[in-house]
Amino acid sequence: MPLDLPESISLYFAADRGDGEAVARCFTDHAVVKDEGQIYNGLAAIKQWKTDASRKYTYTSVPFACEEKDGKTIVTSRLTGNFPGSPVDLRYFFGLEGNKIAFLEISL
Repeated sequence: MPLDLPESISLYFAADRGDGEAVARCFTDHAVVKDEGQIYNGLAAIKQWKTDASRKYTYTSVPFACEEKDGKTIVTSRLTGNFPGSPVDLRYFFGLEGNKIAFLEISL
């Protein structure tokens, strides 16, 4: 049974199969992403983050759980690909502003 994700989050996971430009379009101009101990501020940095990750790894991400907590939408997704530790379940903490993502933190 498919998850009932907010539209902006569904668009993010669909864009994640594409390129950095597609992913960046899911975020606000002032968005922040935290991933693997790094912080990416703004659309240009987010686009580069996704471009670099796609260059380094090939993976699929399949969300399987979603909850709301402390004003954030938390999605758990299984990543499978050519990276160390594959497959892994990651948690995505989304902060939304309107129909865009303003904050994303990815963690184990």
